[in-house]
Amino acid sequence: MPKTMRAIALSGPVASDGLTVTEVPVPEVRPGWVRIRVKAFGVNESEVTSRKGESGPDFTFPRILGIEGAGIVDAVPEGSGLEPGQKVVTMMGGMGRAWDGSYAEYSLVPEGQLIPFETDLPWETVGALPEMFQTAYGSLTTGLGLKPGQRLLIRGGTSTVGLSAAAIAKDMGAIVLSTTRSPDRAEVLREHGADHPLVDDGRLAGRVRELCPGGADAALELVGGPALPDTLRAVRPGGTVCFTGSLSGEWTIPDFSPFSVIPTGVRLTVYGGEATDLPPAVFDHQLKAITEGRLKPAIASTYHGLDRVPQAHTDLEAGGTPGKHVVVLT
Repeated sequence: MPKTMRAIALSGPVASDGLTVTEVPVPEVRPGWVRIRVKAFGVNESEVTSRKGESGPDFTFPRILGIEGAGIVDAVPEGSGLEPGQKVVTMMGGMGRAWDGSYAEYSLVPEGQLIPFETDLPWETVGALPEMFQTAYGSLTTGLGLKPGQRLLIRGGTSTVGLSAAAIAKDMGAIVLSTTRSPDRAEVLREHGADHPLVDDGRLAGRVRELCPGGADAALELVGGPALPDTLRAVRPGGTVCFTGSLSGEWTIPDFSPFSVIPTGVRLTVYGGEATDLPPAVFDHQLKAITEGRLKPAIASTYHGLDRVPQAHTDLEAGGTPGKHVVVLT
């Protein structure tokens, strides 16, 4: 086992071209923590925020970024339930924020947030899934309690979580309405499971109710505060809206008044879960659905090697292609 590894270790805020590869010590296994050899990871908006030094107090420098990863168990502590050679994914829980993440050849991860799996899908596919599938699935189940046959509105549909939520919801048997601000991306929504792509002009409630008399059964809010009142008006009494993301960057509503914003009988929840919200059996089902062509993962671009991480950050910020930017290590 080498004593050092290649990694992108930051001591402070940098531009994307400051994501340079250096040699750092390989992390040593300790009780409760498993070392994985990283094979692939997705690049996320939160990592761009952290790179710029704009994250919340749960993030600290120095840090190896990377809130998710896919790889192979390399070494385990005594008494571990995992074995070297197993394929695993992991995400969230402080990874890449409170402790070092996946922008490295090896990463040390709490055993409790590793999800073992078996599949012949390539690493560039598996590496795209952990964070966006965990967030999408948790929002649909824990946040919304979505049932087969229900009518789901996804506000912010061309985001990675939005595209994943549409694909997963369709696989669950839901009828999916999904939004985009760009008419030329309507077909992208259809490709990922949307039955009814909608161009979002900020006032969707009326159009949703034309398609869903009485209102949608559930809605996933990914645009944020400015869109939430209209999203709530699109849902029937007894239905639920789950606030999961804020593509607008606005997480609050000024002078919020529940009586004026939340319609009578409509439920409002939030979702911000962890790896344990994506059970291994569910992840296995999703992998099989991808293999069988029933579920399409949202992948924008694939990059090979840590040296390509700066370009992945640049392309993510440019926002030209919907889907996940994935880095594969050889």
